[in-house]
Amino acid sequence: MQIVFATNNAHKLSEIRQILGHKIEVLSLSDIGCHDDIPETGTTLEANALQKARYIRDKYGYDCFADDTGLEVDALGGEPGIYSARYAGGEGHDSEANMQKLLQKLDGEDNRAARFRTVIALLQGNEQKLFEGIVNGTITREKSGAEGFGYDPIFMPDGYDQTFAELGMDIKNRISHRARATAQLAAYLLNA
Repeated sequence: MQIVFATNNAHKLSEIRQILGHKIEVLSLSDIGCHDDIPETGTTLEANALQKARYIRDKYGYDCFADDTGLEVDALGGEPGIYSARYAGGEGHDSEANMQKLLQKLDGEDNRAARFRTVIALLQGNEQKLFEGIVNGTITREKSGAEGFGYDPIFMPDGYDQTFAELGMDIKNRISHRARATAQLAAYLLNA
């Protein structure tokens, strides 16, 4: 089975391919010759994931899935949410600036509860499905660890005493929000 993952993010692609294994061939946007800047104008993770999947389906004709992920911090009313990748503003995805902004906004805050939430939208044949993965945790007071990407050095999942960046990709890929949503996606695809 072959399906397009509407991303060129090498970290996400590697994570998804590792989770899905060899049973499903996952193509990236560059694999299908898509170098477009796909719009993400939705106000929810669900809307953004569907928007990306529909864009690829409509323009390239492939069955595909797309995800959107957000870090939701309780003390900040759910921020950064859909703006997680560009929280600090500016061009591109500056993880360092995003983490610094988040840590500054939480300075002196005792409630550091947060969750990572991933929504995957699948368009396959005439079917449209949504899968959601959530991992709860806390925002640490300083960065720790060198693996992973994004907010991984400041997010400690519940039940662990290390950040995602310290746990390593093998453990993260088993317990993460993306892993949970992808497990649902994989179960659906492999049993479809």
